[in-house]
Amino acid sequence: MSRARRILLLVIPALLSLLVMSPAAMGADGVGVYGRTDDKVVTLFAFGVMGFFVLLVITASIVQGRLDSRKERAREELERLRRL
Repeated sequence: MSRARRILLLVIPALLSLLVMSPAAMGADGVGVYGRTDDKVVTLFAFGVMGFFVLLVITASIVQGRLDSRKERAREELERLRRL
């Protein structure tokens, strides 16, 4: 069985289940899974999303900085060994 066919056999049922379940997610009168939302809920959710992305960028920057310093140390070590 080809890889594309295997992926298709996984994706199609997932999409069909999403289509079948979408009316249930809207609940009665469009209330949804969470319940009735007001301005406070929407504002707190938006702050949560902003906080998540701020933490994501900070974490990714720290990881990248450490990886860059590790790469530089390895490069300096190789240059030092080449001179010997």
